[in-house]
Amino acid sequence: MDKNNMTSIDLSVSGLFVGCGGLDYGFQQAGCQHAWANEWAPDAAKSYTALTGNDVVVGDIWEHLDQVPKSDIIVGGPPCQAFSLVGKRLEDDPRAKLVFAFMQAIERVMPKVFVMENVPGITTSKIDGKRLHIHLAEQFTKMGYKVTILKLLATDFFVPQRRQRVLMIGHRMQGKSFELISGPEYAQILGKTGLLVPVTVAEALNDLPSPAPKGFKGALEYLCAPHSAYAELMRASGQKDITLQSMPTMSKLDAEWVKHIPPGGNYTSIPDDISTQRILSFKKTGGRTTTYGRLHADRPAYTINTYFNRPNVGANYHHKEDRLITVREALRLQSFPDHFTPYYKSQRSLHMQVGNAVPPLMARALAESVLNLFRG
Repeated sequence: MDKNNMTSIDLSVSGLFVGCGGLDYGFQQAGCQHAWANEWAPDAAKSYTALTGNDVVVGDIWEHLDQVPKSDIIVGGPPCQAFSLVGKRLEDDPRAKLVFAFMQAIERVMPKVFVMENVPGITTSKIDGKRLHIHLAEQFTKMGYKVTILKLLATDFFVPQRRQRVLMIGHRMQGKSFELISGPEYAQILGKTGLLVPVTVAEALNDLPSPAPKGFKGALEYLCAPHSAYAELMRASGQKDITLQSMPTMSKLDAEWVKHIPPGGNYTSIPDDISTQRILSFKKTGGRTTTYGRLHADRPAYTINTYFNRPNVGANYHHKEDRLITVREALRLQSFPDHFTPYYKSQRSLHMQVGNAVPPLMARALAESVLNLFRG
């Protein structure tokens, strides 16, 4: 399907819990218009503006619910750890309240469509014995929404990362059903028919230079011309260099372990004589395949989490060089464009923004699918 032949649609979007902007940016790239945004963390809010060019209201969403304007679409990813609530009012539990702030925003504004993104843990959370996502779906259905719940894998949308997310999409469009666009259709919309699933680590990273020394704040030139359709997409702004490509902090053990781990390998390859007690315990009990893991050139990455600067909570070792991945490489694996440099006052803030973000390529696929509800 040729996007140029589709009916032009002017739709307004409000974003809640926007973080550094991955979800909203995807909808913006699909052609939607910014209406309003809210984010609690000041650093992430500034990053959001840097990425999207839009203003954002900073503060607790509960204090700003009455400011959410009439919008065609409301999107957001309310933080939600796995929990179980029994015998208490939902609104009294701080672990649950942000999910219900999102629900209240929908009830007040009644957009034509809403999209709620969350971690898979939401499906294990319970309220008086009922799964949280089922409870939420029932409440949205009572408001008049047709609700679809999907478990998505980021690799299906050309994101070079096996990131799993749960999406709840609700709409009030008579006679319409929500359907995800196909991979070939999405590639055509992106103008990159050479994109194939899955995009690999090599396709994502191999045009980036080796990192500058630790603490380097400037920009580095690319190693080579775009070497893949994915690299072309990330470099679409036409810039000549990149930021945030500096050597990560590594302990002596971090640097020693990686020498023994082959691409695609993990803690099982670390010799016992340099293993910590934690690693030795993992070897005895098994599992935890991504722990102390190393990327493989011919596969997608595992989930980029908020601790991608450490080897013990994910597959964060570089596939070719004996080091951890850089922030720019994490942004690439999250499908953020190279022109984007997040704002941050601390390294922890920076890593949290990147690791918590919705991959923009996944977000745009959702946006294009939502727009199909309004077309024809």
